[in-house]
Amino acid sequence: MTAGEDLAGDARVNFDRIAGADGAAPRPFDAASVTGAAAIVDAILGTGFSGEPRDPARSAIAAINAAGGDAVVFACDVPSGVDASTGEISGVAVRADVTATFAAAKPGLWISPGKTHAGEVEVIDIGIPPGAPVRPAVGLIEPSVVHGIPHRAHDSTKFVAGAVLVCGGSTGLTGAPCLASEAAMRAGAGYVTALIPASLNLVFEQRLLEVMSVPLPDRNGALTPAAMDEVLKRSARAGALVLGPGLGRGDGTVKLARRLARRVEIPLVLDADGLNAHAGRLESLASRSAATVLTPHAGELGRLLGCASDEVAAHRLASVRRAAEQAQAIVLVKGDDTIVAAPDGRAAVSRGGAPALATAGTGDVLSGVIAAYLSKRMDPFHAACAGVFVHARAGQLAAGSIATEGVIASDVIGLLPRARTAVD
Repeated sequence: MTAGEDLAGDARVNFDRIAGADGAAPRPFDAASVTGAAAIVDAILGTGFSGEPRDPARSAIAAINAAGGDAVVFACDVPSGVDASTGEISGVAVRADVTATFAAAKPGLWISPGKTHAGEVEVIDIGIPPGAPVRPAVGLIEPSVVHGIPHRAHDSTKFVAGAVLVCGGSTGLTGAPCLASEAAMRAGAGYVTALIPASLNLVFEQRLLEVMSVPLPDRNGALTPAAMDEVLKRSARAGALVLGPGLGRGDGTVKLARRLARRVEIPLVLDADGLNAHAGRLESLASRSAATVLTPHAGELGRLLGCASDEVAAHRLASVRRAAEQAQAIVLVKGDDTIVAAPDGRAAVSRGGAPALATAGTGDVLSGVIAAYLSKRMDPFHAACAGVFVHARAGQLAAGSIATEGVIASDVIGLLPRARTAVD
């Protein structure tokens, strides 16, 4: 987390019910009271709320949402029903057009599903002096995160600039390791080598001009455990390894991914089938001697944790923190609100705003970017945060020059250098 605008608050008070004035059981809210309103101000529940709203708060929230199409909805501090600390929603929550949050941003306004209820977020200064008794455990990834990415010096060599290995590829899935490799080059790595199935080597030789390729033992277009010795040999001169793009899920490749993750002694980025090989086995990564970064989407994170993707979607912050603790690794869960978590509980949240990235191959691009930064010996948490920011910014630039619906992963790769320097 690079600082700037810290996300505030973990204080909680469970809201039980709002009783009638006479102490009787709570009564439902009269929805007719908002009919015909041009604007609605939501100040029903505050930042200390967690759990499921009950009447009359629940029916008031339902009435606001029903009128939201005809009225502009302003939420005070946090939309009622959204947990300000986590973004979780139990039951109903106000869907605001604008949220005016006081003193500092709240994590729940940037983390889904709360993010989708907050609308435009404005932080309002109410005179609270900066600083706090405790350092927030959750923060926003700020543009200044790129300032920590090393630059090439006049005396740099291609190896000093960062050497990256990308291990993956199989029949029908040659594009993924190509995208990861090219992204690592565009992100500033000086030397990238693709470790790929020998039977598919011609595909990679024709596609990758600036990237070296090393053909490895395979069977029917998929790498086998016999490839391990060569990968370990190559890792002795590399700064980071991306393992998994296009690897496949056959028994042989699963064994290879598990053994390599355990034995390789350089920073490791696990993606795609490298992650699937570790479904339900996160603890096996905890003994690694070098840095580990995992880059799952919600479905992959669910498989790693042994739960449904819907559960991850409902509890994104808690899920990614749990995975980081179990694996003793940096884990990010991808999305417009990508969250990067460390084993000690720190978490950094992306502002997002890059819908153009919702297309095939952009996850491979992100893995290549993070690996490039790791190969430059960056702190793994910082490298992951910087990779997320530059990746999202490149997606925004691509959408601006093409169109959100027309962006493809290679467009994002081409704009990575500009994304790193185009900081507001």
